[in-house]
Formats: sequence, structure tokens, C-alpha cells
Amino acid sequence: MTDIFLNPDLSADSRYVWHPCTPLTDIESVAPLLIERASGVYLYDAEGNSYLDAISSWWVNLFGHNNPRLNAALKNQLEKMAHVMFAGVTHRPAIELAKKLIERTPENLQRVFFSDNGSTSIEVALKMSLQFWKQTGKEKKNRFVYLKGGYHGETLGALSVCGIDLFRKKFEDVLAGNIEVEGPDCFHCPFSLNRESCHAECFESMEKVLTDQNSAIAGVLVEPLVQGAAGMKMYPPIYLKKLEDACRSMDVHTIFDEIAVGFGRTGSLFVCESHGLQPDFLCLSKGITSGYLPLSVTLTSEKIYSAFYGTFENLDWFVHSHSYTANPLACAVANETMNIFAEPNFFNELNEKITALNVSCAVLKKMEYCGEYRQTGLIGAVELQKKDGSAFAFEERVGYQIYLEGLKRGVFMRPLGSVIYFMPPLSISTAEIDFLVEVAHKSILTVMEK
Repeated sequence: MTDIFLNPDLSADSRYVWHPCTPLTDIESVAPLLIERASGVYLYDAEGNSYLDAISSWWVNLFGHNNPRLNAALKNQLEKMAHVMFAGVTHRPAIELAKKLIERTPENLQRVFFSDNGSTSIEVALKMSLQFWKQTGKEKKNRFVYLKGGYHGETLGALSVCGIDLFRKKFEDVLAGNIEVEGPDCFHCPFSLNRESCHAECFESMEKVLTDQNSAIAGVLVEPLVQGAAGMKMYPPIYLKKLEDACRSMDVHTIFDEIAVGFGRTGSLFVCESHGLQPDFLCLSKGITSGYLPLSVTLTSEKIYSAFYGTFENLDWFVHSHSYTANPLACAVANETMNIFAEPNFFNELNEKITALNVSCAVLKKMEYCGEYRQTGLIGAVELQKKDGSAFAFEERVGYQIYLEGLKRGVFMRPLGSVIYFMPPLSISTAEIDFLVEVAHKSILTVMEK
């Protein structure tokens, strides 16, 4: 990697840019990668070095960088219109995308609200839920339940339903008083059960809160099957079924955050669709444009939509907007993304890659440092531990050291603490999967055996 003081671009970056989720002292000691181009599953830096993008550039890239089909969709729309406001105006790319999403999501979801990032799609769901209850005579239902380890974004509303101190602790004093519940932790199951055969006995803590505080609860937010920022914690779909049944019987909204796990990540287009679930709200972003442009959506039911009919004067309508709502360029790329998923053999080929990842990761499972290897779809994660079985402290930054080793070998990873995970583009080949896992294995051993 280029020394930060020898490259004028990196020197300017150091002087002017504030990077997200990056300790400032890291930038002083290790220069950020100066990426000049990308193609397929690879990133290329200013010196011509290649790096396999193991995490899809923060989980957004689905079909490889510089994808010809997506490029063509973007260029075609650019020749017509780059942007137009969406209040009192509409356009074909947005209409087409809404129709495609409605066709591929649970039948109770009939309305699509556009916004521009994952956190905002969550904010929209929270506001819609609160306003729905207020306009249907249940004003006291004004709190949300979320899982410990849950992550739904970093705007203040989204942080109020975040179960990770790293993100929320410094803002605790100004966050809404929502309710945290102990969620599933299959690696450290308190019932000593197996996620493949249990009946989600851990749901009892959620059930108790829903029962005891029902009159105050507007909705429950979950990341279906995989809690991403918590370390790719994975749990069985029976938990979601229990949640949906309980919320429906107790008149509580279910809000599914499929921002990270939607669009093929778990082996099907959407978790709720493949498991026969019908959330009241479905939040989508990240992969919706295959990593090309910011876009997000919040889908909801006709029942909730109907509660917002009203006159201008009484403000029963939903007063929420963003300048780039339903940007035509983003919608055009999202439509082509949906077209790729509709290819006849797409999911058969994806399943072959899912199997390949599991087989290749056998070498990681055998490591004495492997506490658990877990996989859902094309998301794989190995939770590292010390030889004596104890956990690594957050401050030890084991994952960061492995990240640096991976760069030397041509793979870009961004571990979550001591959890090394893979969420590559769905277009990755089986040979590239083998290379990815081989580099991860060598990088782990190099760090562990220093």
C-alpha cells in the first residue's frame, strides 16, 4: 500500500476527508486504499494491485462491479432524465420497480414508499407505524421492541432501536425510550439447543415483553435470519414465525429489516417471501441497485396505507419527503437488478455457489481457533476464539489485523470484531470462492500464530 505522505491524492484525503466508521488514528498509521477502478468481484488500487471484494463494498454489490447490463440500464435512463421530484410527479422507472417489488414480496404488501438509504427506510416504517396507531385511536402504542445486537441504521430514530452500544451509547440521552429484548444467540444458546432443530425456545423473552407491555407497543423490528453488525449472528426461521403469530394476535406491527439480507443473500430473493411470512413493513435497500446508486423502499399493506386518507387541513397524510426520492437513475438500475434475478437458472446457480462456500470453508471449521462456522445462503462467518475457548477482547482488534493480512494477499475483508465473514457479490465464481477462503485461512493463521 502507498505511503500516505508520498501520494498527493492520499495526502489530500488525509487533510480534507472524514471517513465513516474509521478511527482517525488508523488513517494516520495505515493509508486507505486508493481504488481507481473495479471490475467483477475485484477492486484495483492506484498501483494496479487487485483485491477480491469479499464484502461486496459494504454488502451492496450483487452482480459485480462495472456490470455491462447495469451500465446499459443506467446509460439508457441517463439519456432520458437524471432526476425529477416525486411529490405530485411520477415516472415509469419508479412505477415499474414498485410493480416488480409487489409481485415478488408477500401478498399483503401492496404499497411502496421510496427513500434513499437503509436508515431512512427504517425511519419511514417507524413513523408510519406511529402515525397509523395515532390515527386509528391507539395513541398509547408509541414504543418499539428491538433485539439485543440488532442494527437498523445510524440516524437517531434508527439508533433508538439499535441493540449495539458501539453505535448508540454516545447518543443515549436523546434517543426515544424503546424496549430491548434478549434475542436469539445460537452460538451461546442458553438452552443448549441446536439452531437446526430447536423450536426457538429463546422467544420466551420476546413473548413476555409483548404480553406485559402490549398496550404501549407499536411494533417489533428484526433483521430476519442474520443479525449483520452483531457479527453475522444467525438464527432459525421458526423464531420469525413465532414473532409474526404473536404480533398478529396482540395487534403489534412486525417490521422486517431486509436491508442487508434481501436480494438473494440468504439463497432466496427475500426471507419473508421464502418462509411464507407477512410482515406489516418490509424495509429494503443496499442490493436494490446492485451497489450503483442510493435507493431504498419501505413496503407496507393496503390496510396501513388506507389509514392515511384525510384532508390537507387535518394532516392525516404522510408528511415525509427526500429530495432524491425515487431517483429515476437508481430506479432504472434497480429494475435491471430485478430482471437479473428473474433469469431462469439464477437461483440454481446461486445454490451451487452456496454449497461451494460451505465445502471450501471446511478448512476454517477445522481450525483450533474456530469457535463456530455458520452460514446462511452466501453469507458465511467464522467466529474466532482463543485456544482455551475464551473470546477475544474487542480492544485486541484481531479482526483488523486479519484484514491487513488479507490485503497483502489480495482480498478485501472487513471483519466484525473477531468474526471473519464473507458476503461476496452473488456473481462470484466457485474458483474465486476457493481463493477467498484460502486467503482468509492463511491470514487468520498468520495473525494467530505471531
